[in-house]
Amino acid sequence: MSDETSLTLFQQQELNRRRTMWLLCGFLLFFAWLGFGGDYIYSLSTAHAPPAAQHHVWWFGFVMLGIGGALAAYAYRTGPEKVLWSTGATEIVEPADDKQKQLVNVVEEMAIAAGVPRPRIWIVADADPNAFATGTDPQHAHVAVTQGLLDLCNREELQAVIAHELGHVKNLDVRLMTTLAALVGAIVLMRNGTNRIFFSGMSSGRSSGGGGSGGGGGGGGDKKGDLGPLVLILIVVWIISWILAPIITQLMAVAVSRKREYLADAMSAQFTRNPLALASALQKIDAADMPTTHIKSGAAHMCIADPLGRRLSGHEGFAADLLATHPPMSKRIAILKGMGYAQQKRESGFTS
Repeated sequence: MSDETSLTLFQQQELNRRRTMWLLCGFLLFFAWLGFGGDYIYSLSTAHAPPAAQHHVWWFGFVMLGIGGALAAYAYRTGPEKVLWSTGATEIVEPADDKQKQLVNVVEEMAIAAGVPRPRIWIVADADPNAFATGTDPQHAHVAVTQGLLDLCNREELQAVIAHELGHVKNLDVRLMTTLAALVGAIVLMRNGTNRIFFSGMSSGRSSGGGGSGGGGGGGGDKKGDLGPLVLILIVVWIISWILAPIITQLMAVAVSRKREYLADAMSAQFTRNPLALASALQKIDAADMPTTHIKSGAAHMCIADPLGRRLSGHEGFAADLLATHPPMSKRIAILKGMGYAQQKRESGFTS
């Protein structure tokens, strides 16, 4: 696989468009499996029943496919609003103080440098320093920063952080990462609803079936015998699919995020021509120990730094590549410092 940082901007954008479409297709296929898989299991389990009781119309599959399509469209269309709502972000319409005025000015400057329309600007009332971008394209983009970031960073560092987020906007990373966040939330909600139905059904079955073991024993035994090992295996796989769905989508979000952070760092250096400013900002963010109060796991992969403080984000290797939301901060800082020192060397060569 080629290094993604060597691709042109248009190649990066096209890659993210394809990834978003594949993600939505995979989401629909998952719901198709849940629906038609459930129909198939039900059909096998009723194969030896009287014809009137057999399952012939696979309506559950079409229902689930329709639900999956509606959720995918809804997540894609309203994902940015849902992400901002989940973090409690407040839009800056009129700056309330000097720090907010500086933020608005910085976003306007960096939007010009990045060649994108000025995004809408949001503040998250969180003492933990962080920032993220969301949206479906550069024309409908949002940039959010925490109050902690405004309090921590000077103007140059704030410029570098905003430039990093606008790098995500320009590459269309925000479309992919926002869609992922919205689909993770949709799957979690679906699984939680199914768990309630499933476990409430089990509890009601136990409460109503306690006294029926005598007279109905023979018929119940015959039905269980009709199921066979194939149906039992399919039932197990079907239930595991529900359990693992949020985990799998979270891992997809993690994999996407780790690969995109390095590129956004490089684009920040390109827009600001000051990679050492982002290195300094990341050092300050990494050293801050305020726990986040607003940014949860569903949006963590979208932030410039891991807001949940996972230990894996500070390491490399198989486990970190699989589970950490962000690449090691020390490595990102080292790369930026190397870029800054190389730039200083070139500039000193020109002046000498």
